[in-house]
Amino acid sequence: MIAIDSPPWCYFVGVTLPDEKQGFSRRLRDSLRRTAVDPRNATGLAREFNLRYQGAPVTVQAARKWLEGKSLPSQDKIRALAMWLDVSPHWLRFGDPESRSARAQTSFRQDAPSYRLDPGWLERKVGLLDESHQRMIVEMVIALLRLEGKP
Repeated sequence: MIAIDSPPWCYFVGVTLPDEKQGFSRRLRDSLRRTAVDPRNATGLAREFNLRYQGAPVTVQAARKWLEGKSLPSQDKIRALAMWLDVSPHWLRFGDPESRSARAQTSFRQDAPSYRLDPGWLERKVGLLDESHQRMIVEMVIALLRLEGKP
């Protein structure tokens, strides 16, 4: 039902934008319950999402707003969430019943995070660390190379 005092920009097919945000939040939390991520834990959601998303990382505050129904992620983030949570992007965003073809398209659940293996990304991220943490990374790489029998 549309609230009489809602501004015109928030109408969308008879549903107000706050209703859409709450619906998205409810579907997101329900989907998270099937994973190892606590649906009340914005930090865990942000961490797990960022491991799977190739764009700019989301903040804990953004993830909290998704969980509380205060904001909606962009469409590319909804697609990444849907792939991870094994639901259709359309259902996650709008809650409409999924068609058989929509379910078939999302049957490739992403259980393990797809870490960024781009050497440039790794170099930039390591460069952001302080010197002691950079040394730890180097020592870890040397240990892994020894473990694999590589020089």
